[in-house]
Amino acid sequence: MRRLGEIRGRRLPFLRWSVLRMLFGMRKLTRDWQVGDGREEALAAHVLAHARAGDLDDVIRVIDDFCATRSIMINVGDEKGELLDRAVQRASPSLLLELGTYCGYSGLRMARVMPAGARLCSLEFSLANAEIARRIWDHAGIGDRLTVVVGMLGDGGATIDRLRSEFGFTEGAVDFVFVDHDKSAYLPDLECILEERWLHSGSVVVADNVKFPGAPEYRAYLQAAEGKNWRTIEHDTHVEYQSLLKDLVLESQYLGEH
Repeated sequence: MRRLGEIRGRRLPFLRWSVLRMLFGMRKLTRDWQVGDGREEALAAHVLAHARAGDLDDVIRVIDDFCATRSIMINVGDEKGELLDRAVQRASPSLLLELGTYCGYSGLRMARVMPAGARLCSLEFSLANAEIARRIWDHAGIGDRLTVVVGMLGDGGATIDRLRSEFGFTEGAVDFVFVDHDKSAYLPDLECILEERWLHSGSVVVADNVKFPGAPEYRAYLQAAEGKNWRTIEHDTHVEYQSLLKDLVLESQYLGEH
């Protein structure tokens, strides 16, 4: 059976009304980080109604199906999610930082593959999104391993102070960072993390949407630092839940200060 928005095996969600609604609501999306048509809340209700409680795999499956057949969401998606999975598995991190929780999908994926005893701290600008993520994580049975903090690194120091005092963000403590929030903040936030000296040699930073919508300053910084302070792999992929628009996921290993 052919899915709505699919032609000859290619996923083309631009044929669906949910994409047009998202485009029309782009101003609200970039201001509030919700599309504005209630799809984020609808996703949470759908997960709680249709995914088996305590079954992490089933929660991920239900979210992927919702995004592929009902309403496109701005999470990392299934294709790029597999790249994230493998990066976490290679890094085998104890403390993970995520910039941009949205509805908690990438947190679910990281929780599934991160080592026992590892902890993820996820920063989210939107209180509404943070509450949705918590509900979904609790339904999946992983709420005790993931923490969402409402705030951002560029808020004048309040969030950084919380990370230091409440969540163990000390020098060299962070093993893995996933960057998937405001694209213009990618480079400033990475520079902030480096100034705080949270990374150690071997820490891994993965960034989504580097080609679309694009984070050119972030990419240029890592290209200039290649072989010096960073070693980066650029993964060619597609924008979430479709196979038309190309995207890049950057997986960067920190080599330390030289």
